[in-house]
Amino acid sequence: MVSLRSNGPLAQGGTLTTHMAGSEANVAIALSRLGHTARWVGRVGEDPHGEFIQRQLRAESVDEWVTVDPDRSTGVMFLEKRTADISRALYYRQGSAGSEVGFIDVGPALESSARLLHLTGITPALSPRSREAFERAAAGAEAHGMVLSLDVNYRNKLWSRREATQVLSAAARHAKIVVASDDELCLLSSRPTGPEHPANIPAVAAELLALGVEEVVVKLGSDGAEVYTASGKFRVDAVPVNAVDTVGAGDAFTAGYLSAFLDGVPVVERLRRGNLMGGFAVSTLGDWEGLPKRAELDLLSAQAIGSTQR
Repeated sequence: MVSLRSNGPLAQGGTLTTHMAGSEANVAIALSRLGHTARWVGRVGEDPHGEFIQRQLRAESVDEWVTVDPDRSTGVMFLEKRTADISRALYYRQGSAGSEVGFIDVGPALESSARLLHLTGITPALSPRSREAFERAAAGAEAHGMVLSLDVNYRNKLWSRREATQVLSAAARHAKIVVASDDELCLLSSRPTGPEHPANIPAVAAELLALGVEEVVVKLGSDGAEVYTASGKFRVDAVPVNAVDTVGAGDAFTAGYLSAFLDGVPVVERLRRGNLMGGFAVSTLGDWEGLPKRAELDLLSAQAIGSTQR
């Protein structure tokens, strides 16, 4: 979808800047910048916004499998910078082209030679048609030799927690990698999680491992991230940066983790790369615009905050 960003309250008017947005697209672009072959599957409207999205994906060397819908418009989000610390998202995508993505769009991707299929909890919340596509893709990934990565990515403006739990807990049974923030993990279990219930996180992770998930990755925001595997729990602190824009940070972390997974490095290094990518995301403006190429990954770890390379 297209994101129209303001630098102040929308009710006061002012200039809006146009950006491409969407969790799956953010991850695809980040992986492409890190040197991986990435493909984005979706629908856009036959309109300037849809053309803009396709141009952005091509510019980032993302292989786009896009269906152009002549009857529905491209979804739009307004991102309001309400204060220096608070941004608000207003979605206008009900009935949009992207909300009607179906298995007819996603199915051919399962026939490709991709090693990994990445799904998020946003897609099944958009419409019954997109929910069916999500469920069939999740169930079909393993049969086609793909590792399934599932990012919970809960949006309370799209569906209830009960609905999300029903759909996402079923999909998690097919996943090898599950990614969630500490307050989202409870959607895959009956146990509450989050800062108020930290003791429940290992128990929920153990439940998922028992179902066949191999890596339960928990995002902890400014506290870093941790992963639970059959070999135990591993944790890496966040990279210290000056935060200017937190939108897209979770997607950047996920892309960094998946990139390191595809590279075959140990889980601690996967967490470290995820945290590096998250650090780039929060210290630059935009969902994905400031993300690094592979050669730039060491910038945050090798340079002091506020330094200038000469």
